[in-house]
Amino acid sequence: MLVERLKEPNTELYRPALETLRTLIRTSTSSMTSVPNHLNLQALYETWPTSETSLFADILSVLAMTYSDTQPRGTLRYRLLSASLRPSDSPLADPGTWGHEYVRHLAAELGEEFSLREEAELEEAQQSDKAAESKDQLPGTIEDLRNLAKQCATFLLGHNAEPDAVDLLEEMEIIDEITQLVDDNTYGRVCQYMIRCVNLLPPPDDLVFLRTAHNIYVQHHKFPEALSLAIRLGDPDLIREDFHTPPIQDAEEELESDLQDCLFNTKLSQHFRDFGKELGVEDAKSLEDVYKSHLENTTGTFVNAFVNAGFGNDKLMVTAEEGNSWIYKNKDHGMMSAAASLGLSLLWDTDYTYSAEEHIKAGALFATGMLNTGVRTEADFALNLLSDYTENKSVPLKTSAFMGLALAYAGSHREEILPSFCHTKHGDISETILQTLMEKFERGDKSLDEKWAKFMALGWDSCLQDASDATIETLKAIDHPISKTAQILVEACSFAGTGNVLKIQSMLHQCDEHVNAPKKDEEKKDVKDEAKRDDSFQAFAVIAISLIAMGEDIGAEMSLRQFNHLMHYGDPVIRKSVPLAIGLVSASNPQLPILDTLSKYSHDNDLQVAINAIFAMGLVGAGTNNARLAQMLRQLAGYYQKEPDSLFMVRIAQGLVHMGKGTIGLNPFFSDRSIMSRPAVAGLLATLTAFTDAKSFVLDKYHWMLYLLTPAMYPRFLITLDENLENKPVTVRVGQAIDVVGQAGKPRTISGFQTHQSPVRLGTTERAELATEEYIPFTHVLEGFVVLQKNPGWEKEDKMEL
Repeated sequence: MLVERLKEPNTELYRPALETLRTLIRTSTSSMTSVPNHLNLQALYETWPTSETSLFADILSVLAMTYSDTQPRGTLRYRLLSASLRPSDSPLADPGTWGHEYVRHLAAELGEEFSLREEAELEEAQQSDKAAESKDQLPGTIEDLRNLAKQCATFLLGHNAEPDAVDLLEEMEIIDEITQLVDDNTYGRVCQYMIRCVNLLPPPDDLVFLRTAHNIYVQHHKFPEALSLAIRLGDPDLIREDFHTPPIQDAEEELESDLQDCLFNTKLSQHFRDFGKELGVEDAKSLEDVYKSHLENTTGTFVNAFVNAGFGNDKLMVTAEEGNSWIYKNKDHGMMSAAASLGLSLLWDTDYTYSAEEHIKAGALFATGMLNTGVRTEADFALNLLSDYTENKSVPLKTSAFMGLALAYAGSHREEILPSFCHTKHGDISETILQTLMEKFERGDKSLDEKWAKFMALGWDSCLQDASDATIETLKAIDHPISKTAQILVEACSFAGTGNVLKIQSMLHQCDEHVNAPKKDEEKKDVKDEAKRDDSFQAFAVIAISLIAMGEDIGAEMSLRQFNHLMHYGDPVIRKSVPLAIGLVSASNPQLPILDTLSKYSHDNDLQVAINAIFAMGLVGAGTNNARLAQMLRQLAGYYQKEPDSLFMVRIAQGLVHMGKGTIGLNPFFSDRSIMSRPAVAGLLATLTAFTDAKSFVLDKYHWMLYLLTPAMYPRFLITLDENLENKPVTVRVGQAIDVVGQAGKPRTISGFQTHQSPVRLGTTERAELATEEYIPFTHVLEGFVVLQKNPGWEKEDKMEL
């Protein structure tokens, strides 16, 4: 009947009929298909007078949802037509008045229309204006589409559909405008969703998402969350701004002193040892406890150091009687490693002395650097002592001084350290290394062919924040194998932990070439005299895959499948690097499939593959005390009883698995695995670089390179403190972390949890939460040191219950 009214010549009946039709549609509980045929109304609309056309178009926009197959983007077309026919002082009603389904339909069509218009613009630019006319053009400008998208996003945000709102604004390329649309109820879920999307976005969208989420947190005074995003962005100015923004209390001097203690990690050693007492692992572990058999050689140095790291009470070194120290049971380089092992035993404890014998002195210098890793003192003991030896004529002393400085000040950006390494201003260190590489190449210096050249490339790449085209082009000008290695490393370091799919594909492409395989036309010729081409760059391409993929769970899982293919079809140089890459992608995270894969590779016919697989087993299980892995390694010790190099590596792996008696991990990610520690990655990468040619480094007289893992070593604990920074035991739940982003309501963020009294140990994939609301944490992630504040409303609630 209403449709018949619209066909009558009496125009006064039109508006009441349309109003009634609108009310019926809005209040209808039956199916939309029961509404009169949309096509009949559409034909009627074309012949209508203009007075009530806007309302008619608005109704047709809703009806078009059921006929989207006959007219693409009909809902959006009539919505835009309706809006264009309204006077400027009387805008169209909010799309949310038609309901949730209508808004979702509109959002889908907006994204489609926006991408079509962008394609049309590109085609126009390429081939004049042919394409624009051929498309089914809708009314309205890009700005109209974006304004409508913001209206839809506002509705979605207000109806628990935050992910849909974010997706819509991202499609319309106005995600930064969401900061104006969120409120106190929605900003948390919006930011969580945006942060989870970052790993799945291509550059530069990933950085735009991070900056937008950062701005929202600052807008709502959530400074710890904002600071963590500023660190992820790697923007020093933004970090400083966030750090100084929160209001500072009156007692500034006291606060500065407390802050300095926190930033310098001054009390880390004491807290760590107290943590050991709480867990009942304070007593030193002997080698027999780890091996389950007696064995004494250089291996004992490293196993003892890793297992008792940080506790400062091991029986071989620290508490040994004078003259009966383990140091004197070693020779030359063994002495150096033994003395340096004190640095791990006394990790983060800055009171230390040393001997006068050259190799012992060298080890002591190395140890000084190690025990200052991640810790600072006002006296700057490491800098003052070690810088005196950087010009020493003794190679062991000079080497140890440089390595000690590097470990002690990794990632500190302190300008006063740089003159010890090169006579240059801050910021030019990467240029100095690149200049040296070019000069060595131009004068045909043979040192570029040496095994140490790869570390020069690695050092240069670690300095760079991003791989610019100019940098890559400069490297291409150096016609030497080291150039290819440097190019791969610079891209890997720039995209470390980002999960960038295109970069992973480019690294896989580097691995698909059989560099020294004879070509078809050369197969019959004698190619014995021809020199082998350098294929070492492929080893770094494999490691680069895991370096880029390790920050993102799905990418890391997919990379394991690629490593399986590389192991089957790759050349020996690729095969020996695959276990190292697996170890890096899953450091301190012993998953069963990975352990089984590495166990298989540890029996490989190629001894280099086996040795690297054994070391990777140590990396994967580092600091976990994993019983299955410990059993595997004991069996391997029996299997390789007569193979000294393999047995050495099995013992090292055993030491890593029990590192810090199960309290210290190697995983480079912190803050709920969202922020990557660059010094930790640098330490892991330097160690893996040594293992790309294990026989020349770790299995030769440079076994001290195992200590390069130190920057990645950090306790996996949760220690709760009160506002005076004193230990405050509280009840916490610890369980496997679950991703609940985008789920409705407030689901639990952990599963299979157990309730403990803090302090507690946290595994790599575990998460903690407070069991009660008696205390409020100052930080959003419960790991490491967490300062708690008494909840002022807690006692009142208690009394009410009583």
